[in-house]
Amino acid sequence: MKTKRTFTVIFLFMSFLFVANAQPMPDKGKAENEALAQKLVNQCANIHEGEFVLISGGMRDFELLEDIVINVGKKGAFPILTLGSDRMTRRWVTEVPAKYDSRTPEGDLKLFGFITAMISVDYSETIGLLSDIPAERLVARGKAFEPVNELIAERNVKGVNLGNGLYPTEATAKQYGLTLKELSDLFWKGVNVDYSKLEATGKALQSKFLGGKEVQITNPNGTDLKVRIEKRPMLVSDGVLSADDVKKGFAAAQVYLPAGEAYLAPVPGTAEGKVVVDHHFYQGKEITGLTLTFKAGKLTSMTAKSGLEPLKKLYDAAGPGKEDFAFVDLGINPNVTVKPGSKLLAWMPAGMVTVGIGNNVWAGGDNKSIYSLSCFLPGSTLKLDGTSVVENGVLKK
Repeated sequence: MKTKRTFTVIFLFMSFLFVANAQPMPDKGKAENEALAQKLVNQCANIHEGEFVLISGGMRDFELLEDIVINVGKKGAFPILTLGSDRMTRRWVTEVPAKYDSRTPEGDLKLFGFITAMISVDYSETIGLLSDIPAERLVARGKAFEPVNELIAERNVKGVNLGNGLYPTEATAKQYGLTLKELSDLFWKGVNVDYSKLEATGKALQSKFLGGKEVQITNPNGTDLKVRIEKRPMLVSDGVLSADDVKKGFAAAQVYLPAGEAYLAPVPGTAEGKVVVDHHFYQGKEITGLTLTFKAGKLTSMTAKSGLEPLKKLYDAAGPGKEDFAFVDLGINPNVTVKPGSKLLAWMPAGMVTVGIGNNVWAGGDNKSIYSLSCFLPGSTLKLDGTSVVENGVLKK
């Protein structure tokens, strides 16, 4: 489970172990799929004998999913494979009666009562798939899944996600102003980064932030935000789950690929200032000049030059906790770079600064809101107690 995105509603469907006409992952042959599956199972998820592993993805990547299933079995663990698709997701929302939106998902509660790890491969090909669905229905579904999300966190279910908002599709590449090949090359370069170097960078940042008191984020676009961080632990997604990570709890037991992030949930009630987002994508549409103003850790205003209405509808429909400043995230992956002139927005490029509101359980916080808005701030400067950690979008050594 990962509420690390603008708004996430979990849909789980029946398990399938057969599919026709499946196509391999883009730019991946059989040997590469097998090598990737071994990495996901053995290194990233650190699967052990006797674990119950939920594997999810789409028909496009069925050969990779098969390889993951087999490698989980080789570890003496028990795989459960689920398949999804944009078509099924769309039909589930448009054809299943709205009266079931708020029904407690008993099947998922039973499933996550014994699952110990999840390996998911992003499969959606359609941006804005549910853009015409009323915000109230999405919120109702999100609230219905709250007990499932809480159970996953309470049971410290390990998680590995391959995609991290950057999975290469034609639609995503077009949105970011890249060719599919450019995005695919960037994605796989990021996935194949040296994890030991990410780990070293992450530990260095943890040492810097240990004992730190205040973070200030500024940007030439008008962003100027201060927030307190004392005694708040910094977590690192470095691509590998160690036994120590798992001992630290749910937030530390998650891997997002391409990896390369260091993040924390700040002291509640301390965010002061303004965040300006030059461009933000929501349901396939661009929002320009998104401006968030904070006082005493709460969002006091949300404005934009254009495109705000759909996002504001969902925000207005969500419940308490949506207005709380939630996290600070630093990208540390040197293999993922933003092409000049593109509109690429991603978590992990080295020097990227990301902040957000709402749910921050994934970052080690206590806000369990079903709503989460993430704002990418490329080119920012982040200072820790007056010393630059990121300067004009460049991560300091």
